[in-house]
Amino acid sequence: MKVFKQNKKLRKFISCQKKDLKIGLVATMGALHEGHISLIKSSKKKCDITICSIFVNPTQFNDEQDFKNYPKKIEEDLKILEIAKCDIVYNPNYNDIYLPKEKQKKFDHCGLDKILEGKYRPGHFDGVATIVEKLLEIIMPDFAFFGYKDLQQLMVVKMLVKNKNIRTKIVGCETIREKNGLAMSSRNQLLSKKDFKKSSKIYQQLKFCKENFTENTLQKMKKIVLNNLNKSNIKVEYFEFIDLNNFSILQKKADGIKYAACIAVVISGVRLIDNIIL
Repeated sequence: MKVFKQNKKLRKFISCQKKDLKIGLVATMGALHEGHISLIKSSKKKCDITICSIFVNPTQFNDEQDFKNYPKKIEEDLKILEIAKCDIVYNPNYNDIYLPKEKQKKFDHCGLDKILEGKYRPGHFDGVATIVEKLLEIIMPDFAFFGYKDLQQLMVVKMLVKNKNIRTKIVGCETIREKNGLAMSSRNQLLSKKDFKKSSKIYQQLKFCKENFTENTLQKMKKIVLNNLNKSNIKVEYFEFIDLNNFSILQKKADGIKYAACIAVVISGVRLIDNIIL
């Protein structure tokens, strides 16, 4: 496994490889877990060379304290990637990615930045699109792999690639979960044992929606979910049903729609998101 800190050296190495080799990218902010490794595995199945980037991107944090608290475990991450047989790691410093005083770019997200994650994290998706565009320009992968856990982010990245006419194909991958059902996330490490146990309620409510989707209206299911989570002292930022075709929020059922339920909660200051396809 080769580790690069500078994009010029990484690009030079990539340019020396055979032109017909397929390159896969897994973009991460480190503190790796099985969810990340599943993306590495997906890339290795589809590509000849798998590159994992590790960079805690400051421009996608709208909360400075959240940025400071984000877990950073580079030595552990490198060991995990070595075991996973990742081919290349790109772990740049800030100055290798951004110019001095450079800010996030502004993008047209077609309204995605106004709802759900966009509403509660202003500027977040501009930061995501900024770093993803930079990574795709540096590495020029054939495929880039993102988890369905961050469903709205996946939509933003797909829109970015389409609007910018970038040749990379974006591949969505299954959400990997803890034994209690909690979607795997680097932020899970910030939960106490008590709060981790409590977090199982999130996926329980999503499963309730999937199992009872045909028998209930959207508003009835929403009321039940919010009530159950409130009883567990879990603060809900949002819980909405969305149309997977355009990511619009739905208030009632209609024909020809592919549904998903999306949720964001805060447990003892730790923000967690999840979703389920219905």
